[in-house]
Amino acid sequence: MKGIILSISCLLWLNIAGAQVNEEDLIKNVVNNAYVEGIQNSGSIEDIRKGFHPSFNMLRFMENDVKPYAIEEWIAAIEKRKAEAKPDSKPIRTEAKFLYVDVTGTAATVKLELYREGKKTFTDYIVLYKFTEGWRIVSKTYYRHP
Repeated sequence: MKGIILSISCLLWLNIAGAQVNEEDLIKNVVNNAYVEGIQNSGSIEDIRKGFHPSFNMLRFMENDVKPYAIEEWIAAIEKRKAEAKPDSKPIRTEAKFLYVDVTGTAATVKLELYREGKKTFTDYIVLYKFTEGWRIVSKTYYRHP
């Protein structure tokens, strides 16, 4: 009897652990497609809109104050940068290193480092919620490395 209970407990634990890993993969996918490729590497505006919630704000620490930056402002800046880019210019790619993904129910946080030309440029803290349509980024803070 103890063996059966132990076996069932192990199976339940593995199922829960597997579900958690799957959620982490889904979250990494959203962050990679919408933020790393979409925002940082001037990718698809459609992917950005799909991964970011309309109420998203990046909270920037500037001059000893916090200044919000809405997703629509960020998208407008990306569109402007794309329009002003020279046709023969090759942008520098941003690479991401995921440090952790923490999930509790329908809330998650991601910590990642961004690199350009091998140099660490930012450490980001991204907050997501799981909506009926899936995980979406709702907030971000960061540290810009010197």
